[in-house]
Amino acid sequence: MANHKSAMKRLRQTKTRTIHNRYYAKTMRNAVRKLRATTDKAVAAELYPKVQKMLDKLAKTNIIHRNKAANLKSSLAHHVNSL
Repeated sequence: MANHKSAMKRLRQTKTRTIHNRYYAKTMRNAVRKLRATTDKAVAAELYPKVQKMLDKLAKTNIIHRNKAANLKSSLAHHVNSL
C-alpha cells in the first residue's frame, strides 16, 4: 500500500479515471457493434456520423489511440458504403 499522501491520492485518481475511461471505451465498442450489425443503409448512414464523432473525441482524450480511431472509422465507412 502507498506510504505517502500524494501516492494515496494518485491511487484514488487513477481508479476514478480508469472507471471513467472504461465506461466510454465500452460505450464506443457497443456503438461500433450496433453500426456493424445494421443492414439498413439509411439507419447506418444516420448512425455513422455519431459513431465517428465519438471515436474522434475518445482519440483526442487518449482513451483510444488515434490510429485505432482512424482504422475503425475507415472500416465503418466501408461497411456503410457497401450496404
